[in-house]
Amino acid sequence: MQRFIGLIGIAVLVGIALAMSSARKRVDWRIVVMGIAFQAVLAVLVLSFQPVVVAFDALADGVNSVIGAADAGIAFMFGPNLADPSGPWGFVFLVRVLPVIIFFSALMAVLYHIGVMQRLIAALAWVLRGVLRVTGAEALVVAANVFVGQTEAPLCIRPYLDKLSRSQLAVLMVGGFATIAGSVLAGYVGLLGAEFTRHFIAASVMSAPAAFVIAKILEPEVGEPIEGGLGAEWGGERAGNVLDAAAAGTSDGLRLALNVGAMLIAFVSLLALANLFVGWVGSFFGVSVSVESILGYALAPLAFLLGAPWAEAPQLGTLLGQKVILTEFIAYSSLADMAHAETPISVRTETIAAYALCGFANIPSIAIQIGGLSALVPERRSEIAGLGFRTMIGGALASWMTAAIAGLFIPYTTV
Repeated sequence: MQRFIGLIGIAVLVGIALAMSSARKRVDWRIVVMGIAFQAVLAVLVLSFQPVVVAFDALADGVNSVIGAADAGIAFMFGPNLADPSGPWGFVFLVRVLPVIIFFSALMAVLYHIGVMQRLIAALAWVLRGVLRVTGAEALVVAANVFVGQTEAPLCIRPYLDKLSRSQLAVLMVGGFATIAGSVLAGYVGLLGAEFTRHFIAASVMSAPAAFVIAKILEPEVGEPIEGGLGAEWGGERAGNVLDAAAAGTSDGLRLALNVGAMLIAFVSLLALANLFVGWVGSFFGVSVSVESILGYALAPLAFLLGAPWAEAPQLGTLLGQKVILTEFIAYSSLADMAHAETPISVRTETIAAYALCGFANIPSIAIQIGGLSALVPERRSEIAGLGFRTMIGGALASWMTAAIAGLFIPYTTV
């Protein structure tokens, strides 16, 4: 029965979203039910239906092979000893993760230039629109968020941004917080291992309908939504050729990698400082306490409802808190440490965590999304800022819903 505790978790997550809703009586429960059902179907196919499992494993192997191509550049720049995680230097985040982000960003730019990404986005948008009966504009931007970042995805519907209803704007923002970009997926794989690639891909795809479920509860449609089309176009500056696209993608990837590295240095250090203060306060009461332990026990009930065994719920709770307050990279790094500890967490909890952490829903990302969207539609800056925190929480709820649904089909023994 423990395996099915996620059903209660799904109901609790919907209840939290409903408590935060701006118009509870206007919620379109058809979208909510269809969205959850669509997630469940995707989970069954990816995790239990053997032909699709085999196909997804083949896709993951292909992605891992592409990611592995970055090893050539890493070895050239840093030398074979640093490039090999099993070598004398061990796993070095600066070497094994950040360069892969740069490489993958360049690859994504090339795929955009030759039209591959536009076709993938349009195909997923067509499915979302058909299954959930949502508008083309919001289906397109949520589909884009599965493949690109939360600041790039809105460019696909740039002509419609100033005309979106408040509900559609909420969908756009929740979708950005609930999913990941292809460029950072490679970084997550570097932290947890190639065997988790299919779970990261599945998590981002499953979180697309989850974003609609949560967003349409938080901000139900009360006006007249703009329809929009399904033609995915790159709204930014067009590259002259493939080499130009690769160069531009490399520059973007460098900025992203530097930002990730800088954020990690700053927030890990701030967390250490916070732990010093919390530990100092705890010493007056004769207890050993840290920010992680506080987060772990506070969020343990939620972690349990996502499907983690109660004995490991505080550990998963810690990761959920780290992800929202800090960043998902810090949470995934902690997850990797837990998985390789002397007494490691179970594979089931590790896999549920991989789904629950797979998204940009964290406090630092609020500023990123508000800044990016406000630059595109400055006349809606105050509205975007007003939705920032609520849609970030919505993105977290969507990721957790994906984890709860995946947990229904994740076995206790194998990844």
